Amino acid sequence: MPDVPQPPHPPHPPHPLALELLTPPRPPALELRVHGVHGAAPEELLDDPRTVRVTGDATAAVFRRAADADAESHPERYAGRPVVEAYCWSRLTSGNSSRALWLLLLPFMVVNLAHWARPAAPAAPDGTPPRAVRAYGLLVRLLALSLTLLLIAAACEVALDLLAWQCAGTASCTASRSWLRFAEPGGWWGQPGRRLALGALVPAALTGLLWFLSNRTWSAYESQTPPQTPLQEAAGAAAPAPFTAPAPAPAPGPGSASAPAPGSGSAALAAGSPAAATAVEGPGDAPALGRPGFWFGRRIVARLRAAHTAAGLLTVAAAVAAPAARYDRRAGTPGLEALGWALEVLLAAGAAAVVWVVCRRGRTEVRADHRLDRAAVTVLPGAALALLAAVLLHASWSRPGWTSSGRLPGDFAFGLLTLAQGVLVLALAVVAARLYRRAPDGATALRGLGGPAVATLGCALGGVMSGGVAQWVAGRLDGGAGPPVPPVLLSWQAAVLPPLLLVLALLAAVFAVRGALHRRRLAALIAAEYPGETPDADRSRRIAGARAAAALTDSAPWFLAAVSGVTLLLGAAALAGAWLSGALPGEAARGGSPLLEAAARAAQDAGSWLIGFGFLLFVTWGRRAYRDQAARRTIGVLWDVGTFWPRAAHPFAPPCYAERAVPDLTWRMTAWTGRTGGRLVISGHSQGSVLAAAAVWQLPPHARRRIALLTYGSPLRRLYGRWFPAYFGPGPLTALHRQVDCWRNLWRATDPIGGPVAADPAGDVDRGPLADPLAYGRSARHPLPAPVLGHYDYPSDPAFAAERDALLTRLAGPPRPDLRNAPAPDRPAVPGQTASPDDATAPDRPAVPPERSGSGVPGPRVSREPAAPEDPPETAA
Repeated sequence: MPDVPQPPHPPHPPHPLALELLTPPRPPALELRVHGVHGAAPEELLDDPRTVRVTGDATAAVFRRAADADAESHPERYAGRPVVEAYCWSRLTSGNSSRALWLLLLPFMVVNLAHWARPAAPAAPDGTPPRAVRAYGLLVRLLALSLTLLLIAAACEVALDLLAWQCAGTASCTASRSWLRFAEPGGWWGQPGRRLALGALVPAALTGLLWFLSNRTWSAYESQTPPQTPLQEAAGAAAPAPFTAPAPAPAPGPGSASAPAPGSGSAALAAGSPAAATAVEGPGDAPALGRPGFWFGRRIVARLRAAHTAAGLLTVAAAVAAPAARYDRRAGTPGLEALGWALEVLLAAGAAAVVWVVCRRGRTEVRADHRLDRAAVTVLPGAALALLAAVLLHASWSRPGWTSSGRLPGDFAFGLLTLAQGVLVLALAVVAARLYRRAPDGATALRGLGGPAVATLGCALGGVMSGGVAQWVAGRLDGGAGPPVPPVLLSWQAAVLPPLLLVLALLAAVFAVRGALHRRRLAALIAAEYPGETPDADRSRRIAGARAAAALTDSAPWFLAAVSGVTLLLGAAALAGAWLSGALPGEAARGGSPLLEAAARAAQDAGSWLIGFGFLLFVTWGRRAYRDQAARRTIGVLWDVGTFWPRAAHPFAPPCYAERAVPDLTWRMTAWTGRTGGRLVISGHSQGSVLAAAAVWQLPPHARRRIALLTYGSPLRRLYGRWFPAYFGPGPLTALHRQVDCWRNLWRATDPIGGPVAADPAGDVDRGPLADPLAYGRSARHPLPAPVLGHYDYPSDPAFAAERDALLTRLAGPPRPDLRNAPAPDRPAVPGQTASPDDATAPDRPAVPPERSGSGVPGPRVSREPAAPEDPPETAA
């Protein structure tokens, strides 16, 4: 795609909807707008202060201008122009104040993204996903489990080690804190086991809070029953065939599964069911995001929630049982020692059960799986809770000679977790590289290693949060005789923060220099793109600066690769230093060269301050978001991007808002077109274009034929296609283009997020780069300097209305043959896909002349049978 904008006002033929003024009234056309990140009020989207809610609730709804409320009753008023609606979904991610608590779940959200960032992989000959795909999903789920253990272990470190064991067992620490004097040695609560049992209520309550948040959002999102397609209704509870590319088959007869059931076609469609269609493709034939079970994760989230809840409770129980059992063995009390052994065996058996539940089953996407694993969902967390109660009772038993000294064995626990995470990340990288070699794609981020890089970032965030809270609490408990000491490993991890920040600063400087050089090269070419304008060096530099800044987005994968690689190396160095020395960094360097000792001490002190400050900043940010809706909307931008994907790896991650938004859009589009028979353009901006594409994938063929897709500022290929190639790579996006009757995409060179979406640059999907700004200097039409719009305000560009109206005209073309019988000679074949068996027998149709971008009304294009993507989803990983 040449990096030269098109003229801001290309010549157009007469308005494409002008003929509607000369024909009898037909059903009105509809434009359904979907906003992007940061949200937008319906008044802003519709450019009218008077709006009404057409359907929906206070969380997400469809709005219209008040004057258009009864548009369907007066179609003659809307000849030549569409009715505009707006779907507002921003409150799904930034609605009430409880969204501020989601900041605690940031590492869980990041590791959940790693599940979806796997490379694309072709299916096996029998249609089942490759073994490497299942291994990838398994490794990510184990990484997610390790993050839950890390969070609960950090809570145990604070409540059990720093408070109940070290501080409450030291007179100097309890003397200045009246709220801890009840736990002074000598009283009933003075025995260490009873203090540990009391302190265990804090991490146990945290586990319960995570379960409550996950269960509440599971009931509101994953448990919402999706509409059944006629194919599912006919099949009942039977599982459909696994994913496979379409294979030649005889034409469907009256009694075949492909034939419509009586009364299930147009009548059902007119009733407004989004699943209604006569000829319905099977779920195994659909792209990943179009499968019936993709947006229905009820079973897997319930199963993982039970496992992670049990894992958290067992972690608390193990933290209490270990010191008590160790003392009983040392003291030689046979009864308590035998009970301690029995509890430890039960804890090991519980841990094995948790790992089995996590590894046993992954997502099911080819069908909406309504079943629940009752044994795992109820028995596993219930048994873990009962075992925790038994451990607390055992620890509370009187042991008069027991005193607390030193630290609890947190170094071993945190070291084992860190080592396990490093091994899992390396194994994930090996599997991802193997998957990428099967179907290499140069556009995939980091040659398929984007998922492991994202997983490394999630583990690093978890380590920073756990170390930050431990360092901060230890500093707050300083009683004058020295604060309680957190595990040595956490101090080593804090000490590597200054080198990591130094690497980040160097990388930022490199990218800044590259951006400045790129800006200088672009500035010399800007004026030539606006013929007849007087060159203005300052104006050219501003436009070139916007383009150079937007181009930095394409360097983000390598920036993340450098950060994740350095993080992995520094984390390994911190683990080795902690285990080999057993001392703090400053003490370990004692006796070495003066420069090394000074550097180690400076890194330790600076790291402890930085990690404590980071935790304090994190808490302050969360409190501000809790009280201030504007701040909550800013944080909501993070959730807009991170929580688009279902919870496939971590059940405690923030809920997937798309599990509400995609069905909302699907129902609205299908119900409206079925009721009115009108044409509909769904126009999505930024993240809204991703929602729009996902909703179109879920449409039945009959509804899809009356719907066009208009995207602008879209990250479908530039971001999602790179980072999530299995779901938005060239294969799925080309399949979407083949399924949608017509699709246009607008983009600008100054947009840091949006870009082209077509895998084939010669296709008719993309129009761009659009001119930005629309005018270079002042003129009669633009008396004031035109702004550089970048990612925003696409509807103000004349190209927006022109392309929208052209799409509506395209939909108003002559009746087209059935989707399954339409040939497609004008489209390139998708790799890994087979042609529809009916293509060879379909009657010939006149060739449509190729259309030049922006040159007028596109010629009609016939929708065809959805082609299967080359990357089947994980169905039982």
